Amino acid sequence: MPGLPGPVVGVPVVIAAGQGGDSGGQGEDFGKSTPVGFVILLLFFVAVAFLVRSMTKHLKRVPASFDQPEQDAAPKPTAEG
Repeated sequence: MPGLPGPVVGVPVVIAAGQGGDSGGQGEDFGKSTPVGFVILLLFFVAVAFLVRSMTKHLKRVPASFDQPEQDAAPKPTAEG
């Protein structure tokens, strides 16, 4: 090709055969869960339930509108004395 400065050199690729070596973390215990993991998962579910309960309590206290009523917008008389 006229635009290239020299010959194109390919990069050799070495493929390792997986004979008796590491199988990428997928041994006989791959995908199995432990009782400790199950307890942690249950604790997360309990924590989420308490957070949802707390959030609904707080949201019930929020007013429907943050606009002030018109009677409160009028200036209040001050007591001079």
